[in-house]
Amino acid sequence: MGQFEQLLILFVAAVFLAAVARRVGAPYPVFLALGGALLALIPGAPSITVPPELVLALFVAPVLLDAAYDASLRDLRDNWVPVASLVVFAVGLTTAAVAVVVHHLIPAVPWASAIALGAIVAPPDAVAATAVLRPLGPPQRLLTILEGESLLNDATALLIYRLAVGAAAGSFAFSNVAPALLLAVIGSVVAGPALAWFALRLMQAVRHLPTSVILQFVSTFAVWTLAEHIGLSGVLTTVCYAIALARKAPERVPAARRIPSYAVWDTVVFALNILAFIFIGLQIRPIFESLAEADRGRYLLVAGAVLLAVIVVRVAWHMSFNAVLRWRDRTHGFRPPRPMLRPTVGSGLVISWAGMRGIVTLAAAMALPPAFPYRDLIVLTAFSVVLGTLVIQGLTLKPLLRALDLQDGDPVGQEVNAARERALAAALASFEHEPSPVVELVRKEFKARLMSETGAANPAAAWRTAHGEIRQRAMQAARTTILAMRASSEIGDDAFHRIEEELDWFEMADGRRGESP
Repeated sequence: MGQFEQLLILFVAAVFLAAVARRVGAPYPVFLALGGALLALIPGAPSITVPPELVLALFVAPVLLDAAYDASLRDLRDNWVPVASLVVFAVGLTTAAVAVVVHHLIPAVPWASAIALGAIVAPPDAVAATAVLRPLGPPQRLLTILEGESLLNDATALLIYRLAVGAAAGSFAFSNVAPALLLAVIGSVVAGPALAWFALRLMQAVRHLPTSVILQFVSTFAVWTLAEHIGLSGVLTTVCYAIALARKAPERVPAARRIPSYAVWDTVVFALNILAFIFIGLQIRPIFESLAEADRGRYLLVAGAVLLAVIVVRVAWHMSFNAVLRWRDRTHGFRPPRPMLRPTVGSGLVISWAGMRGIVTLAAAMALPPAFPYRDLIVLTAFSVVLGTLVIQGLTLKPLLRALDLQDGDPVGQEVNAARERALAAALASFEHEPSPVVELVRKEFKARLMSETGAANPAAAWRTAHGEIRQRAMQAARTTILAMRASSEIGDDAFHRIEEELDWFEMADGRRGESP
């Protein structure tokens, strides 16, 4: 069987496992990683290998951009203290703890290799945590902190990783490296928005929708690759690039391009996620085959100890930090800039337990040079930590969140209602003195669409429900008619697809979306 057929089979298996995970209410990254591991043990199973440098660009860059584009800069500013504590201190402490554990169990492991392993397993994965949390509607503050951490912790960990790899190669000198790292961070923060400005100007000039979407993906990979080649942080540059795009694109990109573009991005990011996590599971066979028989037992012992250290350090650090926040709030009062969940023991437990590792950890381990000291130990331990945290924490995070029953009063929903009211007032004011049947129709449409949904007996919400049901019946009747006309050869396929597209946009205007398979 050729590699193309193997890839197709692998992709179908991944989609099937993701569908099963959704049906049973489990996080799909866990099912995919376990499914990949079981598949790898079957004789004759697909063996997919991807160059390590391509793994980061292919799997991380678009997923990171998609997450950063949706991130709320305002909410990140409001929660910068807990985010920074996880991005800097949790990553640093985890790296140090893992290095000490590894060096204690196998003293022959150089400190540079031990620190490199610590940096590799330090950053949690965003996809795994949000795949569990988002469907449950957790407090917005928890999502903001976890997503903000995931946007930036890779940058911290990979900077430490780069230093450790340089030290192992004998090319480390703090006096030379420190300025380079500082320049890399500052350069990434400057380069990201500059590249976003250039990319947005380029994409504005393109009117052809498929070309525009292709350019979006090409520019994402180009930003990552360029940053890595000139010594910047690919993670930090991509995050700054995406945030800058998100601030400017909505006012410059028309809805006719934005809607299909979002649909393509959702599909591609989902495809990359499912391939990435099943790819993680598939690595178990090549990793074990590369180990000497005599090393497997003690290496597995080290992997188990590192897995325990990674979980314990995150819980210990964040619960201690959470206790300090609660003491501060009791002493000085809790006065957030806007309504949000105050720090509690429960919120601290959820954040502490949402530490699943993912593709960045495995890719960084596999990117080590072949001659790197104790590379086999590092790769096996990285795989064990990824799989272990996905299973142990991924399968228990959902029950934990449900048991704690954290509520924040839905501040996002309240802001949506406030925005609806302001947008409706502005829209109605724009034709306030233009009485005509067309104006009256538009007025009713805007009231139905933007009237606030607060209140148990909201007439606008009831009108909107009835309007949607009647509109859907009429839409179905129209579609049935044109299908019958094509079946009877009254119209050809060209005419059919043109009217079908018009009906699709008309239906999209009602705010309906297709169900995911």
